[in-house]
Amino acid sequence: MQTEKKPGRFSLIPRRPLLAACALALGLAGGLGAAHTQAGTLTIESWRVDDLPLWQEVLIPAFQRSNPGITVKFSPTAPTEYDSSLAARLAGGTAGDLVACRPFDVSLSLYNKGHLEKLDGKPGMEYFAPAAKAAWQTDDGKDTFCMPMASVIHGFFYNTKIFKELNLEPPKTEAEFFKLLDTVKANGKYAPLVMGTAEQWESHQVLFTGIGPNYWKGEEGRKALIAGRAKFTDPQFVAAWEYEARLGKYLPKGASAQTYSDSQNMFALGKGAVYPAGSWDIAYFNGKMDFAAFPPPVPKNGDACYISDHNDIGMGINRKSRNKEDAYKFLAWLGSQEFADLYTNKVTGFFSLSNHLISVKDPIAKQMMGWRKNCASTIRVNSQILNRGTPSMENEMWNVNAQVLNGKLTPQDAAAKIQAGFAKWYKPQQ
Repeated sequence: MQTEKKPGRFSLIPRRPLLAACALALGLAGGLGAAHTQAGTLTIESWRVDDLPLWQEVLIPAFQRSNPGITVKFSPTAPTEYDSSLAARLAGGTAGDLVACRPFDVSLSLYNKGHLEKLDGKPGMEYFAPAAKAAWQTDDGKDTFCMPMASVIHGFFYNTKIFKELNLEPPKTEAEFFKLLDTVKANGKYAPLVMGTAEQWESHQVLFTGIGPNYWKGEEGRKALIAGRAKFTDPQFVAAWEYEARLGKYLPKGASAQTYSDSQNMFALGKGAVYPAGSWDIAYFNGKMDFAAFPPPVPKNGDACYISDHNDIGMGINRKSRNKEDAYKFLAWLGSQEFADLYTNKVTGFFSLSNHLISVKDPIAKQMMGWRKNCASTIRVNSQILNRGTPSMENEMWNVNAQVLNGKLTPQDAAAKIQAGFAKWYKPQQ
């Protein structure tokens, strides 16, 4: 997922000059950081503006039922401004007590600068496996600085009415998938594969990192790149781009000018059969159409399956919090069965990373979470360490995968370009 969500309809800017002036006066009178770090009150920093009602009406009241007397405020910042404004508030001593953590390097930088508490051994952390904590650990895995909250899963949605009309079944192998797409294309009424490349990010974050793990064997291949034991020009990675190039032939006409919202609208209106999806898309399509999901088909029958089960959000504690005792109580609650159930079922398409058994109510979310039983989970191939150099691998991946889908770049050239950029700065690849 392009993990930053667009700002929602909630505005936290005071609308009346008098109230704004009073707030400023209180801030000056109480000293730097009084608005965010008052003892007895917990303030949560987050980029998920749209979650404000959920926290106010569901999550915070649930916490307070077992922890009466602790006041909690959810104080989100527009996602495009969150990283920079949070860093400034942490440096200035005005940040909240609890901090929503983006995965990998952004939060690692905050920890390395001394802004986040070390959480190893703290109550609640025992419910998370090492793989769940990897996005919020130092490179050596010795320090964990955010509690894992949720992941997103990648796969494909399909229009059940179109499948019934054309007598189609969800594919299990690559050959079955292409036969299905050919059937839809031959029919002529619907787009076989609903995706555009105008914004590019979906090409990489949704499609390539969704289908690729079946070729490079998930964590095995990803960690081999980090260790220098594998290169993007190796056959298992080139094969993923070859698969992607073939899929590009089934995109709608004008796909290079089609945006993410265009694709959502097209699929919701019943104009396409299959939609490469992130689980966060479930909420958008619910109530608009009849659909179901299938995991990325494996290359050959009998092959082991892998899914991109990407760590998306965690929660850390501000090292300068004036109310750490209550912050740790809240963090322990975030690790509980109660929170796992509430969050997974209220934020549809975001799945708890804890080892608690969860009864998922949404049928599509339940279907996608069920893939964990038969398929090994992995994360996006370049999310850990690989994005630190110049050129930025994330930016390069967006462009390269969009070009492969558009037929403007061969799989071999795509692999060579990514590997060349990687080798420029990463010593194990030199």
